[in-house]
Amino acid sequence: MSNKSSFYGKVYRIVRKIPKGKVATYGQIAALCGSPKASRIVGSALHHNPEPVTVPCHRVVNRFGMLAPEFAFGGKEVQRKLLESEGVKVNDDYAVDLSEYLWDGIIQQ
Repeated sequence: MSNKSSFYGKVYRIVRKIPKGKVATYGQIAALCGSPKASRIVGSALHHNPEPVTVPCHRVVNRFGMLAPEFAFGGKEVQRKLLESEGVKVNDDYAVDLSEYLWDGIIQQ
């Protein structure tokens, strides 16, 4: 297994732990992976999500709470619908209020 696929696997394991009704940031996932400056490769992993049904990558936003670019997760409208179905309010600018919805990042064992 390459370092890249190993890192991607770590990203997917963490993303699976984000609870419904919460979001995480790219940087938060990178930090939990032990590579706090690797948010770009985290984004790459999320956008190549091999199991969209079981790996809820739509719950990851940028550091400002903005939803993913149009090319990811089926686009901003799809991501909005998925988040809103889980109780996360998305504003008209395609952003979520991180003070309300940010996951604390504590991984329960």
